[in-house]
Amino acid sequence: MGLEQTLADYFDIDQYDTTVRTEILAGVTTFLTMSYIVVVNPAILAGIPEAKPGIIIQGFDPAAVRSMLAVVTIIAAAVATLIMGLYANRPFGQAPGLGLNAFFAFTVVGALGIPWQTALAAVVVEGLIFIVLTAVGAREYIIKVFPEPVKFAVGTGIGLFLALIGLEEMNIVAADPATYVTLGQVASDPIAILSVVGLFLTFALYARGIRGSIIVGIVATTALGWVVTQAGLVAPDAGLVAPPTTAQYDITPLAGAFVSGLGDVEAFSFALIVFTFFFVDFFDTAGTLTGVSQVAGFLDEDGNLPDIDKPLMADAVGTTVGGMLGTSTVTTYIESATGVEEGGRTGLTATTVGVLFVASLALVPLAAAIPLYASHIALVVIGVVMLRNVVDIAWDDITYTVPAGMTILIMPFTFSIAYGIAAGIISYPIVKLAAGELDDVRAGHWVLALAFVVYFVVRTSGVLAAQV
Repeated sequence: MGLEQTLADYFDIDQYDTTVRTEILAGVTTFLTMSYIVVVNPAILAGIPEAKPGIIIQGFDPAAVRSMLAVVTIIAAAVATLIMGLYANRPFGQAPGLGLNAFFAFTVVGALGIPWQTALAAVVVEGLIFIVLTAVGAREYIIKVFPEPVKFAVGTGIGLFLALIGLEEMNIVAADPATYVTLGQVASDPIAILSVVGLFLTFALYARGIRGSIIVGIVATTALGWVVTQAGLVAPDAGLVAPPTTAQYDITPLAGAFVSGLGDVEAFSFALIVFTFFFVDFFDTAGTLTGVSQVAGFLDEDGNLPDIDKPLMADAVGTTVGGMLGTSTVTTYIESATGVEEGGRTGLTATTVGVLFVASLALVPLAAAIPLYASHIALVVIGVVMLRNVVDIAWDDITYTVPAGMTILIMPFTFSIAYGIAAGIISYPIVKLAAGELDDVRAGHWVLALAFVVYFVVRTSGVLAAQV
């Protein structure tokens, strides 16, 4: 029996009316479309002392920390995606999630002032809770309880949130005391000018359907910045070129750091952090799995994914392993839809993605050399693409409009994904009650709303801040 037949038998290739070649090509496509995370995740998580929240390690400059995080990102993505392929037999790629990493850095570490080690501990605990809930089938039940308009709105809200982060790092938008946010000095700032060029180049490649368009745009923008600097058109310290650094493959300062974080916060406050991570990751994963499965034709007549417990378990294990290694929550990637559109239907597609992530360890020096403005192009592109989810919302129904609108608006305006989800969850049963449509409200909706109300009361009363 040859290798091709062995793969066909293991992944039930014939049952899904596909071929080994198709599955591998689909895996390559998915990897190319999501490989930008190797560059972007470290850029978001690696903090800069006195300037940017995130993972700051004494004795290592931000470039070295980004290098470590690139290695951790790759390992976490490879482990989770290989489990998805070999165990769940689904064509979904996994990696530390955009939006989830921003929540980790800007909300938990930045706004709440939680040590990054404690934030990693919360990710690990969240992952362990997911493993237990998945094993007993509770996670699938909770997905069904989540209000439908909020489900459809989360992707759009996260898209706006990511785009705002990216545009700020690219100097295209800036803070303003009068209007809160305004247009940056685009005509005179070299970073802003190059960012605009790189952004529209990436949009053009994406629109043309070029595989790997985002990573191509990031690398091209980085190269253009180097050329402009070398040609003497801007000062060497203009920020177009990342500071030189040596690739840091030693991840021991990150791996296991979550253990020390377990004792840095009071139990109730820690439970609130885990609670928020739980909600953000839970529904992000649920929405992505449902969306990609719809493209693949996996959903049954009731709109549910059969055997969803297996891909959910892969996600849970990936999150746990990622937190232990030193990165934010791992989740299923919407970019998996590109591989599905190429014909990928089995775990061989995901296994191919996982193997390619392992091979990409050789590219860690490149990831460390990408300047922040170039890497954040991915946030704006993905943010804009995620806005298309808004069409699934029944805007003509006020009981959908209010929770969906609150979810979308609150996320970027408060710089928090969790606050947006909370606003949608709390408003849903209230407007349903006011509209006389109590039949649409379950006990679970009230429980979720009450849980977030309690969280906000504690958060705004200063109890949480005092305990952390």
